[in-house]
Amino acid sequence: MMEKKVFFISLGCDKNLVDSEMMLGMLEENGFIFTDDEKEADVVIVNTCCFIGDAKEESINTILEMAELKKNGRIQALIVTGCLAQRYQAEIRKEIEEVDAVIGTTAISELPAVLEEVFAGRARDHYRSLDDKPLTDRKRIVSTGGHFAYLKIAEGCDKHCTYCIIPKVRGSYRSVPMESLLREAEALASQGVKELILVAQETTVYGQDLYGHKALPELLRRLCRIEGLLWIRVMYCYPEEIDDALIQVIREEEKICHYLDIPVQHASDAVLKRMGRRTDKKELTAVINKLRREIPDICLRTTLITGFPGETKQDHEQLLDFVEEMAFDRLGVFPYSQEEDTPAAGMPGQISDELKRERLDELMALQQEIAFDAAAGMEGQIVDAMIEGKVADEEVYVARTYKDAPDVDGFLFVHTDRELMTGDFVRVKITGSNEYDLMGELEDESAE
Repeated sequence: MMEKKVFFISLGCDKNLVDSEMMLGMLEENGFIFTDDEKEADVVIVNTCCFIGDAKEESINTILEMAELKKNGRIQALIVTGCLAQRYQAEIRKEIEEVDAVIGTTAISELPAVLEEVFAGRARDHYRSLDDKPLTDRKRIVSTGGHFAYLKIAEGCDKHCTYCIIPKVRGSYRSVPMESLLREAEALASQGVKELILVAQETTVYGQDLYGHKALPELLRRLCRIEGLLWIRVMYCYPEEIDDALIQVIREEEKICHYLDIPVQHASDAVLKRMGRRTDKKELTAVINKLRREIPDICLRTTLITGFPGETKQDHEQLLDFVEEMAFDRLGVFPYSQEEDTPAAGMPGQISDELKRERLDELMALQQEIAFDAAAGMEGQIVDAMIEGKVADEEVYVARTYKDAPDVDGFLFVHTDRELMTGDFVRVKITGSNEYDLMGELEDESAE
């Protein structure tokens, strides 16, 4: 098995990326080596996503593209893992004969054994119960550049929103034991990780299943004690679960970014009810106002779904009013995706793609105004920023502030002739903005 070359493709969300990094660690421990050229590989592994239609399409197209390499004899084996593999095992087997093995979401620890079977000519698919305990204490190969990393604190979800397939492909909510997470975080920090980003399908109910209470505040305080970590960021906080204990720890602990990702999805009570969400507009408004009152410089990100079955023009206008009133710092909008085997897929009042796109464009146009005005209002402020890299052939570095999560938010472009390294923290004076992005110069240079 030694010296087999692996080309690994990770699709979908940051939670899936953590699984990919664990699989890379397992492969390295078992003597595999990695290549960034699929044509040099002996085996290709595709870790798939199927959350919405676009993600499903990307996963299928990627598998088909790699299957062509197998068909032409360029690679010896093709393995499919992840959410699409969990949900559509039979279809993958039937339609894409070049796939050698399919591995479910809770069986990724068997990847090295699967590869041994494939190369020995006795390939088979591997699945386990969706209620299996999450993987813990596994070596990870961080693929995010080394200065930041994701910490997946739980697997699965119990919310059962009517549009969402996640409980059927990831199982019920299972928290990772706190001691395992602390060991993993310490290992990441020892490798040079400075920003730790907590992710799960929902982070706010962490620990409820293991400890009988929400333990995210305790986990955050203990993570803040780890030497080397400078920023800790929390994503995917359901609004109804944000309580005083969480607000207090964010306010008190210097390492925790004053940033929360709160997916509210809509603001019409009628739509929220059909979505199976557990809040209404009044409660959403209250929690957002409380966060801003208790932590005045907090940056709030949210996501919305437009075009949900039965969404009326009035519902859409309520959402527009809510976005304008709340003035979120960061906001993303997705058109509703009709996912089979979800309650919403069979609801009456399905909306045309054209109308979904029209409503999405309206929401994003409004958010642009809000975001561009906010960016322009930052001019003259001095902020801490993490260097992400350098613009080729220019004396300009790309950076992020505490308001910017990787891959989903904007950038700060820092003009300096000083040599900086990825992961460096610098003080920057904001000198201007360009749409969502900021421009600035090092604080000590701006005083010269």
